[in-house]
Formats: sequence, structure tokens, C-alpha cells
Amino acid sequence: MTVPDPDRFGAEDVLLDIEPRNRRELLEILAAAAAPRCHVGEEAILEALLAREALGSTALGRGIAMPHAQITGAGSPAVLLARLRRPIDFEARDDEPVDLAILLVWPAEMRAGLLGRMGEIAQGLRDPVLLRRLRRAGTAEEVAALLNDATARPEATGDPDRN
Repeated sequence: MTVPDPDRFGAEDVLLDIEPRNRRELLEILAAAAAPRCHVGEEAILEALLAREALGSTALGRGIAMPHAQITGAGSPAVLLARLRRPIDFEARDDEPVDLAILLVWPAEMRAGLLGRMGEIAQGLRDPVLLRRLRRAGTAEEVAALLNDATARPEATGDPDRN
């Protein structure tokens, strides 16, 4: 079994056209998908995600949310993208319902890595063309390739000018 790379998306990290009825149900689906990746029970992940959401919505605006949690004892990070068939309310500041959610579950012991990865993903998601392509992509492989292109680190691409 290979260890997931939190810096790269694979097709197995993409959930397409899921149908949660609300934010809690979305977080339940994401927690269940992340649990085997980070070797933590889905209840522990869900509790951590709900605690984070209680501090304020993780919606970024423009239909995107980035729920995240640090979990003590998690064996490895998990980064997933979920595309929803129908947008749901996520209490976003711009009042836009969410149809794209990027989940990050991170071992508490690797504290520094979470903020860096969140920043890379958020920066990539600023591109309206990318968002349109993510929403129209036909396969998980296509979504993963789009995300990897948009969030590649400069040292990984060989392009010193890429931020």
C-alpha cells in the first residue's frame, strides 16, 4: 500500500457529484473518505471538523469551502476534493452556496505543513478558469490533473517563477 502524497491529487482523492443535503452531511461523507487515508476513526475526524466549523465557516467564497482539521495521532495527511451535484449552504461570507469542497486532515504533529498546503490550494483556486474546468470535468482523473497543475510547487515544476 502506498502512502498518499498530500502535495499531489490522485483520482482516488476526488469525489465527484456527491449529494449531501447539508454541511454536516458533507462533512460526514468527507470524514468517512479521509479516515482510511490518515488512519484515524471517522468520528474523530468529524468531531474535529465540526469543532473547526463552530469557530466560523470554512467557506472561501465563489462556491468553494476548505474544511480542515488537525488530528493528534493521524498517521498521514489526507487531502480530498468533493464536487457536489447540487450546491449547499455553507454560511459563506458572499452567500454563495458551496459546490466544491477541499478537505484537509492533517496530523497535529506536522503542524507547519497544513497552513502551507492550504495556501497553495487556495492560491490555485483563485483562477476562475480553473474553477469552471473543475465544475465541468468529466472524470476524477481530469479533476486531479487540473488540481495538480494549479497547485504544483515551483521546485516540482522546475519553473522558478511559478508561485
